[in-house]
Amino acid sequence: MSGKATTADGLVAPHGGALRNLVADASKAAALKKEALALPSWDLTARQVCDIEMLLNGAFSPLAGFLGEQSYLRVCKEMRLASGALWPMPITLDVTEEFSSKLTKGQKIALRHPEGMVLAVMTVGDMWKPDREQEALRVFGTKDTLHPGVFTLLKQSNPVYLGGPIEGIELPPQYTFNELRHTPTELRALFQKRGWRNIVAFQTRNPMHRAHVTLTQRALEVSKADALLLHPVVGMTKPGDVDYFSRVRCYQAIMPYYPEQRRALSLLPLAMRMGGPREALWHAIIRKNYGANHFIVGRDHAGPGNDSTGKPFYGPYDAQTLTQKHQAELGMTIHMFEEMVYLENQKTYVPRSEVPTGAKIGNVSGTELRNLLNSGGDIPEWFSYKEVVQELRRTYPPKAAQGFTVFFTGLPSSGKSTVANALLAKLMERSGRPVTLLDGDHVRKMLSSELGFSKEHRDLNIRRIGYVASEITKHRGIAICAPIAPYASIRREVREMIAQYGAFVEVYVSTPVEVCETRDRKGLYAKARAGLMKGFTGVDDPYEVPEKPEITLDTSKLHVKDSVQKVVDYLKAQGLLEA
Repeated sequence: MSGKATTADGLVAPHGGALRNLVADASKAAALKKEALALPSWDLTARQVCDIEMLLNGAFSPLAGFLGEQSYLRVCKEMRLASGALWPMPITLDVTEEFSSKLTKGQKIALRHPEGMVLAVMTVGDMWKPDREQEALRVFGTKDTLHPGVFTLLKQSNPVYLGGPIEGIELPPQYTFNELRHTPTELRALFQKRGWRNIVAFQTRNPMHRAHVTLTQRALEVSKADALLLHPVVGMTKPGDVDYFSRVRCYQAIMPYYPEQRRALSLLPLAMRMGGPREALWHAIIRKNYGANHFIVGRDHAGPGNDSTGKPFYGPYDAQTLTQKHQAELGMTIHMFEEMVYLENQKTYVPRSEVPTGAKIGNVSGTELRNLLNSGGDIPEWFSYKEVVQELRRTYPPKAAQGFTVFFTGLPSSGKSTVANALLAKLMERSGRPVTLLDGDHVRKMLSSELGFSKEHRDLNIRRIGYVASEITKHRGIAICAPIAPYASIRREVREMIAQYGAFVEVYVSTPVEVCETRDRKGLYAKARAGLMKGFTGVDDPYEVPEKPEITLDTSKLHVKDSVQKVVDYLKAQGLLEA
């Protein structure tokens, strides 16, 4: 392991250090804040806010800043920093070309929270345009954008990376579960106060059921640790995961199932990358920084699911193999656990490899659990705890009581607005819930009047529509959206924004462009073909056809009434509308 270093990355401590990259002296912090007012300012994204909190509180030790180019390249290729220290995940500050064009090496910039406060000042050490496809292949092992980490990297990240040390002014503000939020320094102090020398940590981003509790109880005994640290991620996880408010209440509910003097619950503000083996190793390093010396790695740790061909992105035990390979260098003991299954006759959980031949086992998959919640069906007592089930039912009532969004997309004059308006009338006629129509032209006038028609502005317009629809869905209303939404990446972003609160039903209005042109009352197609308009979707700007929409409608073949009925039938079949 390397000791202190002075690279462009700002390496200042070995793994396991209790570093806080915040200016400790109040007068110096005030002076730095004053200095920041005159500096170029970068507004941090949600992911960058998570990263900077982990940098500032020391959870990303030995880093004291965003990676410089040399360390970035070596991390991608070898999982090591330029200093040689083990580090598997690139931590980079991605910015726009416009912003970076105004910067020079050695210049300071202010890093701002979305609420406006300056969290840190960064000294630009390196500035470069990375090969993000190579980064995806090396870090995630794939360029398939079904992988959420790859999608973020290739479709949502900015093209220029900045590297350099940061001076922290304050941590990002947090307003929820503050009694469960600890920096590495605070958590280590808590362990010392309780006399705990050996701590086994467990990573989770999902609610914990009886199998998880059994697994962690076994790990506590096998490790002979003084205590178990439940350390769930409450930053950014996989799109569609249970929201962290509900999850934390579930974690609180299961704490009494562990010995009172051998348990701790603390929340981790990490932005996960769903990077499988590399992510598992990264999680181990982070937990070492928080004071744990044992770490549980389960089956398919941080796995994102299946790729475009239906195969898992990572093998079920790849993460265990990689973390165990490095456990000596980490100074941690890695505990590898299999999937736990329920033996119905013995009424107990055991690792799958210990199931006797012919034994009857019980198992409820994540999909089956969601189906039971959506239908209001009974969840077996052997699977979960009543307190956890009660909390999940609060978050996920039966589908007919949930909010949802119907998102129409298609070429101009394809019939989106016509069908959407007819659907609005039909749903208001039969549903007691509020229904809101977000039509493309109306939103342009009311929410996005200042925007043009560049790709950046079109994406921003759709993002705004998605945000409003997500709020409607969250509050169990019905949102109907009818923009053109020509680009697949922003449609996916909106899907992920909404799917955490309720169903997202994409309706592709596939009416051929020739038919659309004959319906064009404003003559826009003709103007575009004559060169009088630039960037018109379907003429000189592309429309990316949805790959797997829930519904496809060709309004040149279907009457409006039949199109609406097709949508309503789908909503009924999914349980979103009562039959």
